Amino acid sequence: MAEEKAKEYQLVVFAVGNEEFGVDISQVREIVRLMQIVSLPKASAFIEGVVNLRGQVLAVIDLAKKLGLTINKRGDHSRIIIVEVGGHTVGMIVDSVSEVLRLSANCAEDVPNLVNTEVPEHYIKGIGKLKDRLLVLLDLNNIITPEEFKNVERHLKAVPA
Repeated sequence: MAEEKAKEYQLVVFAVGNEEFGVDISQVREIVRLMQIVSLPKASAFIEGVVNLRGQVLAVIDLAKKLGLTINKRGDHSRIIIVEVGGHTVGMIVDSVSEVLRLSANCAEDVPNLVNTEVPEHYIKGIGKLKDRLLVLLDLNNIITPEEFKNVERHLKAVPA
């Protein structure tokens, strides 16, 4: 984060568990309401299943499970954020999406040692400092490993479109 001080980030801000996160809007394809998710037998525990989004079958992960956070009951505010990660498209279930905001690079910093978050540090790109809150900036490239994508793709091939 330090080398990008003149930059401004445009982030999609959402909540999972008791924490607020931001991801770079360039990786977000769209945000959709929670829909029927078909489970994938023998898939990793954090993979909720698959959805058919306008003819494209996409894997959906439960971000709370993946990050080891409190799993809240899904409701009217729950969303699936469709993201592009490493050439793959995947959905992430979140508790709610609150806003899109611009964050000056001066307000973002590398992960300090004293950040009070339950999220493992290797999933965090940095911390965004706003007037009255902190945003955990997720590194989507670390959320699902290439091996996990291969496992998901293997399961997707068995699912009819």
